[in-house]
Amino acid sequence: MDTTLFPTDLSTPSLLRAQELVRQRVVLHNDHAAPRLIAGVDQAFMEDTIISGIVVIDYESLDVVEEVHYTGTVEYPYIPSFLSFREGPAIVSAYGKLQHTPDILMVDGCGINHPRGAGLATHIGVALDVPTIGVAKHILCGEGDEPLEVGDVSPLVFESRQVGWLIKSCHRCRPIVVAPGHRVSMDRALEMTKHMLREHKLPEPCLLAHKYVNNLKKTIM
Repeated sequence: MDTTLFPTDLSTPSLLRAQELVRQRVVLHNDHAAPRLIAGVDQAFMEDTIISGIVVIDYESLDVVEEVHYTGTVEYPYIPSFLSFREGPAIVSAYGKLQHTPDILMVDGCGINHPRGAGLATHIGVALDVPTIGVAKHILCGEGDEPLEVGDVSPLVFESRQVGWLIKSCHRCRPIVVAPGHRVSMDRALEMTKHMLREHKLPEPCLLAHKYVNNLKKTIM
C-alpha cells in the first residue's frame, strides 16, 4: 500500500494533497482479467470502533468463498468527501487478511463521483492497486434524471462529465449510485453491478458485506 495516500498528518491541506495524488493516479479503463471472484466491502461502527468486513463470492454462482474482517479504532471523524481517511485504513487492514484475492472490489462508497475525483472506492483502488467499483446510496456530487422503473439506468454528470450511473435496482427504493473506482471503465462498472443485482437494493457482494459486518457488530455489543 502507498502510505502517502493515508498520511499521518490529518490536517485538511494534507488530506487534500493525498486526494490529488489519488486523482492523478486513477485508471479508468478495464485493466483486469475476466472476473472469477468479486468482493463486497462495508463498515459498521460502535462509538470509536470500526469493523471493516470483506465478503468474497464467486462471480457466476454468487457462492461465498471467504469472509474476513478487521476491528480497530476510528482515527478520523465523519466528514463528507473525506470518508477515505475514516474508513480506508481499516479496509486496507481487512484486505491484507484475505486468502483469496478478488478480481474486483465493490466498495460501499463513492468512486470517481466525488468532488475531487477521489471517493472511497477510488482511494482504496489506487492505494492497493486493485480494480474497484463504488456503490453508494446517495448522490455526493452531480446530477442525473432519476430512473423510475426497475432496471432503468441514467448517467450521473458532474461538471459536464459523466462520473457514474443511477440505477433503479428494486421497487420502493431510491436509485443506487454506481461509479468506477479504479482500473474499471464506466460501462464495465454498470455491467458488473447489474450482473450482481438479485431483487435487492444493493448488489449481492455489498449486501452480503453489509449483513456480515452488522452481524459481527451484534456479537461485540
